[in-house]
This record gives sequence, C-alpha cells and structure tokens, in this order.
Amino acid sequence: MRAIRVASAALLGVGALALSAPAAVASGGGNITPFGFSVMPSTIAAGGQVTLQLDRDSGGCTGSATVSSGVFDTITIPGNRSSATAVVDWDAKPGAVYKVTFSCNGVSGSTDLTIATGRTTPTPQPLYPDRGVHAGEGGSVAGFDLKEIGLGAALIAGSVGAAYHFSRRRTGEDGA
Repeated sequence: MRAIRVASAALLGVGALALSAPAAVASGGGNITPFGFSVMPSTIAAGGQVTLQLDRDSGGCTGSATVSSGVFDTITIPGNRSSATAVVDWDAKPGAVYKVTFSCNGVSGSTDLTIATGRTTPTPQPLYPDRGVHAGEGGSVAGFDLKEIGLGAALIAGSVGAAYHFSRRRTGEDGA
C-alpha cells in the first residue's frame, strides 16, 4: 500500500515539474525550427502515455505533422490540432533515452524522451471508449417472448402442482 502512495506522489511530482519547465527547455531541446514542440512528460515508465505538443501559434507548422520515435508508433497530428497522445512500448529499456522527431512542412526537430527505471502495471484500455453503456432493457418489455413466458409459467405451475400432489398423498397415507 505504501508503494502505491510513493509511486503516485513521484508521478505527480514529475508531472508538475514537466508542466513548469521553461519554454526553451520544453520546446525541442535547442533545435532551431520555425515551430515549437514538446513531449510531456519527458520521463515516463514503459507502457505510459505521453502528450506530443506542437506550438502552432508561431505559424511555422501549418499542415499536418508527423512524430516518430523508436519507442512508440509514428503519430500524425492533423493541421487543425496542436497535440496528440502516444503510448510508450512495454518493451522500452528502463533508463534509456529515445529521440522523438517532429516533422512539419519539410522541417524536422527532435527532443529526448527518457524511460523511467520503475515499471508500472498495465492499465486496461476500454474496448469502445467513445460509446456509452447499453442499458435500460434488462427486465423490461424489451425481448418480450410469449413462448418463453408460457413455458416458464407451465414449469412453475407443474412444480407447484407436483408439490401439492405429493404433500396431499402423504397426509392421506398417514391417516389410514
């Protein structure tokens, strides 16, 4: 239980540190590009989720951008969005530093992504995250089948009748 608290506090601290990093450090690690970019957090455990951020306010990246790395699948950020998420591979080597390359309008820049030494347990992903629960039909009129209801009623009536018959037969035999 204590390990969960320590891990939660460490991840919260790393997240706060990553969000409060100066813009010069977070915008591509010194690469000169007409657009800014970042990977948040810059240190993540294998299997974790990172946010890939583009600074489109400067006007240097107007179309779609691609983000590639050896530690996650290539991601395309459409021209109307400024960010995307990627899931780090589970087999990423703890302590390794991977290069993340942002490419837009024929210009590329890269920054580093460090894999944390600790491993986390996998978080199950919902199968259909954009769909709600299909509820409201159980036990109601939906799926109303007269044959099944009639068969169920006949089985109940038969069992009650058999129980009554056997109970009356015993009392009649005992009284004779």
